[in-house]
Amino acid sequence: MQADGYSLHGKVAIVTGAGKGIGNAIALAYARCGAAVCCAARSAADLHRTVDTIEAGGGRAIAAVVDVTQQDEVQAMVAECASTFGGLDILVVNAGIGGSGRPVAVSEPAAWRRTIETNLMGAYLCVRAAIPALQARGGGKIITVGSGMGHRALPGNADYACSKAALWMLTRVLAQELAPSGIDVNELIPGPVRTEMTTAQVAADQLQNDALRHEWFKSPEEVVPLALFLATQPMRGPTAQSFTLARREM
Repeated sequence: MQADGYSLHGKVAIVTGAGKGIGNAIALAYARCGAAVCCAARSAADLHRTVDTIEAGGGRAIAAVVDVTQQDEVQAMVAECASTFGGLDILVVNAGIGGSGRPVAVSEPAAWRRTIETNLMGAYLCVRAAIPALQARGGGKIITVGSGMGHRALPGNADYACSKAALWMLTRVLAQELAPSGIDVNELIPGPVRTEMTTAQVAADQLQNDALRHEWFKSPEEVVPLALFLATQPMRGPTAQSFTLARREM
């Protein structure tokens, strides 16, 4: 099966946060292009809808109900994927949560911890678990889903911005550490995307911020071409790079 002008025939991918939004769109697209996909998320119902859609189109997929902040669950996810499909070639680190939206002075430490645990520690645990499987295939791709707020300051979003800034640094360090193994590591910045989680906040920000009125507010499906591009680059292709779909300067 091939679509979108790209081929992932014979490849195996894990996509976290695959139940909804960007992760769902990427998982469906990778399957259309021939990859076997391990769809991971916390919601079993959402995951099974994703898997059912892939299988209805003739693709191969499994559902992994996982909380990315739990090391044992993440390791089990990677093990099940590699056992079911014979290995792992692509990891899309997409699972994440939004920030508290509060200035630091009135922020809640517990909310900060949740954001950092999910967006940074969750990414770290997924990558750490996936590295041996990627190395066993002789190389592969890791794609971290970042944010423009990881590159620039924006008042009231410190917890989210710090988690994504740290993820961008992790991306660059991993690229150096994994280069000898033929594993490329890049960041994908979607820019503003209308999803269940973000639609209300996007609308509010758009009204309050003049610069955002000129931004490209996209659907999850409009992120797919860049995700496919990164997954299909040649071995030892671009690495330690940030690719953005945002119109605003980072």
